[in-house]
Amino acid sequence: MTDQTRLPISVCLIAGNEAARLPRALASVSGWTAEIIVVINDDVADGTDQIAEAAGAKVFREKWKGHIAQKNSAAAKAAQPWLLGLDADEEVSPGLRDEIRRALAASDAPAAFCFPRLTQFCGRWIRHGDWYPDRQTRLWRRGRADWGGVDPHDKLTVQGGVGKLQNDLLHYNAETIDRQIAKISSYSESLARDALARGKTSGVAELLARPAWRLFRSYFLRLGFLDGWQGAYIAWMTAFYTATRYAKICAAQKESPPPR
Repeated sequence: MTDQTRLPISVCLIAGNEAARLPRALASVSGWTAEIIVVINDDVADGTDQIAEAAGAKVFREKWKGHIAQKNSAAAKAAQPWLLGLDADEEVSPGLRDEIRRALAASDAPAAFCFPRLTQFCGRWIRHGDWYPDRQTRLWRRGRADWGGVDPHDKLTVQGGVGKLQNDLLHYNAETIDRQIAKISSYSESLARDALARGKTSGVAELLARPAWRLFRSYFLRLGFLDGWQGAYIAWMTAFYTATRYAKICAAQKESPPPR
């Protein structure tokens, strides 16, 4: 593909030691985007930087600042009119690539676009429950959005309208069940701290009702049962994650100052 047919998009990606997963992500955007920017952690030592450079990416080594700050740093280096945020374990499907091409050709394109993300978990593509369509706003006009949220749950804040695309961003979740369980502790801790900082409280009613609702919604209302045992596990895991988060809020509320 010639430079004349490349879309005016800067792909922005952050990575640690991702030599095993990065090639697929880069291959899905190479050849049709004008620029690829990869910000890697300063301690990366597995060849991730060489893989990115071989794919034509501009590589920057930076100290880890958290997901949000690191992603904003990558976006700040973009030179193209449009930015596409991508993670090392994701792949732009051919259908999504073609849909992006058509969307950017329109004269009335909005400030940003979102699209569904399809996740592979324990050998199965999860097409129901709380994990799908899992819409992600990842394509935006330069200067019209930035990353916010609560680390590690970054979220793009857009100034303007967001259009909806229909083709999937593919997410190859290589996490083991043990790793998923371990992440519940750290992720729930950060969200509990943020909730307390905003003055949010919790009690027994929420601790019982909210996890039960998440389980019911994920497995029954959102048809998680159609995803086999993986769908059942995701529903239970989501409920447990919710229970853990609210339990941590309860525990923090009950903490008393140390005796003098």
